[in-house]
Amino acid sequence: MLPYATIEDAAAALGRNLTFAETLWYNYSANKSDYFLYCHNILFLFLVFSVAPLPFVVIESLRSDSFDKHKIQPKVRLSFSEMVRCYKDVMRMFFLVVGPLQLVSFPSVQMVGIRTGLPLPSGWEILAQLVVYFMVEDYTNYWIHRFLHCKWGYEKIHRVHHEYTAPIGFAAPYAHWAEILILGIPSFLGPAMAPGHMITFWLWIALRQIEAIDTHSGYDFPWGFTKYIPFYGGADYHDYHHYVGEQSHSNFASVFTYCDFLYGTDKGYRYQKKLLRKMQEELRGSGEQNGGSYQNLKSE
Repeated sequence: MLPYATIEDAAAALGRNLTFAETLWYNYSANKSDYFLYCHNILFLFLVFSVAPLPFVVIESLRSDSFDKHKIQPKVRLSFSEMVRCYKDVMRMFFLVVGPLQLVSFPSVQMVGIRTGLPLPSGWEILAQLVVYFMVEDYTNYWIHRFLHCKWGYEKIHRVHHEYTAPIGFAAPYAHWAEILILGIPSFLGPAMAPGHMITFWLWIALRQIEAIDTHSGYDFPWGFTKYIPFYGGADYHDYHHYVGEQSHSNFASVFTYCDFLYGTDKGYRYQKKLLRKMQEELRGSGEQNGGSYQNLKSE
């Protein structure tokens, strides 16, 4: 809740007039508690989990050659009912685990100093903090993900997420309840290290989940803007990890690829890509076409 009775009071405290964005924020948040504003995350996550995967559901259902040529595992098809079942399972975990976790974790947000007041952060400040959040989450998630692929971690927890060997957008948050809790730690470390405004926190939570849905989409489109982000993994990179499954010792990174490169856990993927390129060259030489999948080249 903002400590100003009127916009004029806010302007006097800042020593300047409010920007258009700050005026909107004042009008919306002035009489709302910080806890209520924080709980917006529940709504945003529900919308992201429900809406962001829908384009991929439509693409998967269309069976169009224009899209199918970009499908990473073209031999694997999920029916509409199977995708709906995945969504229902995700929503069950959302209402039983994700939502309640958001409701009870507000004290930690207060403790690290995420603020709701004025002034609003600049665009550059938001961008810089988001970069920090992605980098911190990516590094810590990498090591937790590797732990979850040890025998105990996989059999007891992580195997649930790997039920989809050819992932779909709805399967991005599909996981064991314990994994949801554990992976909440990397997501919160960045905001804890570089606390910002609640708006930045909202953006971070939403963007991280949208990114996860993209990497679990099962499609590798050449026109995506993420192709221009340095060291970005993407759908093809993470799809290989799901395809290999329990035996995977490759591609643990959640967003970027530098950890896998530095610690040597991308060798299997790079070897497969090398074999795939060789096979494609041979097929082109014989006048045949290939869908671009590693599905028939399974190895670590």
